[in-house]
Amino acid sequence: MARGFFVTATDTGVGKTVLTAALAKYWRKKGVNAGVMKPAQSGAETVSDGELLVKFAGVDDPWEDVVPYSFREPLAPAVAARLEGVEVRKEIILERFRKLEGRHELMLVEGAGGLMVPLSEDTLVAHLARDLGLPLLVVARPNLGTINHTLLTVAAARQIGLEVAGIVINGYRDRGDYGEKTNPGLIEYWSQIPILGIIPHLAADSTEEVISLLADRLSEYLNLSLLQRWL
Repeated sequence: MARGFFVTATDTGVGKTVLTAALAKYWRKKGVNAGVMKPAQSGAETVSDGELLVKFAGVDDPWEDVVPYSFREPLAPAVAARLEGVEVRKEIILERFRKLEGRHELMLVEGAGGLMVPLSEDTLVAHLARDLGLPLLVVARPNLGTINHTLLTVAAARQIGLEVAGIVINGYRDRGDYGEKTNPGLIEYWSQIPILGIIPHLAADSTEEVISLLADRLSEYLNLSLLQRWL
């Protein structure tokens, strides 16, 4: 198994990029040579996910290795690629990953949307995660519906043969309702996967600020010793 993690989520916009970039910055400050990769991104309007990962990881890897595929429209990569007359090829992503893996102590790979998002006509994000050989970090929402979404994500991962290192609840609000307070415990009980931490809602003017805030306080929010066991 490769060293590192594949960061996925229960849905799009849950916080994969923020967590991945914060982990990269945290490990860089600890002197760990962590590489990053966003195999396919779509719908980047200003600063893309890949650019944020590169910035906070402090890497100088070729852009085409870090982000093999980038598309304009905010659609599933398979659909966005079709609009641009491009075919997403898993073997190219795997080749670029092996190059990056050879330059870094560990790799952080951020998926697109959730596990069941199509990358191409015959490949889901889950298939890529399996072939990369990385355990999953699942980012989940704290609010209503998250139990179902998270347990389905874990079930799909297991069906495809993926190992799940842990679940991170992101965006928890101190004044959350009773459901938000009890959801993490129910998710952990029914999934039998550890909740690595609960990240509060971090108010800031930009995504970059949120990432910096989280990276500086990551050890307060996450049980990093549980992550270390996978490395």
